[in-house]
Amino acid sequence: MRRVWIYAALAPFLVVALFPVFWMVITAFKDDRDLYSMRGIPFWFYEPPTLKHFHLLFTQTWFGAWFVNTALVSVCVVAITLATAVPAGYALARLRLPAAGNIAIAIFMTYLVPPIILFLPLTYVIGQLGLFDSWWALVLVYPTFTIPIATWLMFGFLRGLPPEIEEAAWVDGCGRLDGILRVVLPLSRPGIATVAIFAFTLAMQEYLYAVVMAAPVDQKVVTVGLPTMLIRGDIYFWGALMAGGLLVGVPAAVLFSAVVDRFIQGLTMASD
Repeated sequence: MRRVWIYAALAPFLVVALFPVFWMVITAFKDDRDLYSMRGIPFWFYEPPTLKHFHLLFTQTWFGAWFVNTALVSVCVVAITLATAVPAGYALARLRLPAAGNIAIAIFMTYLVPPIILFLPLTYVIGQLGLFDSWWALVLVYPTFTIPIATWLMFGFLRGLPPEIEEAAWVDGCGRLDGILRVVLPLSRPGIATVAIFAFTLAMQEYLYAVVMAAPVDQKVVTVGLPTMLIRGDIYFWGALMAGGLLVGVPAAVLFSAVVDRFIQGLTMASD
């Protein structure tokens, strides 16, 4: 009975979480006449499902290029974030730097700065580097807000690892670098997974920098391409919009579900 009450209490939250996905699937496969029909309930098919919204997406827009651009930007941002945040978090947690905790807090505070404040100086930098109107500009800009939160998370996670484990590796003949590679990094996989997911999702959902710095149609990312190409004045191509969201959201959801255990473990250890 206790388990029944637990599931009953969780059911409303499950409905709230899954309803947008359900509505996205229904809309993506509905024919336009069925989609705008006023008869019956809108949560089911009254006409046969159709793939024409997906056909429109791939034949009348640059969705394929947008999807590739989004994936490349996200992967590059994750790589840059990990290459920077993991050593920085280790240095703050292990090297006994003066005021290491305050430095970590100061780094995290930069994440709280609204992007609109940094927009003009970052735009100037991108212009000087000649990266304007290219998705490479986003690869350079996005780490400015992924690295602070990632460094904070790695600092909290590594601070929770017992230093005696690393010291035992030194006694066994490992140097500091060898001890990091053989002991610290394998034990830090939950924290690294957490950082990677945060950086990946932040890079995928950003809009402000993407709409200005990657404006050409073949350089757009999905978050910019879908609304700019499929919303024309007061005409909304709802079926194609939902189809695009579905094609982007499903791989991200599958990737997240594959590492969700490590994500939760890393997040809880980082917050201790």
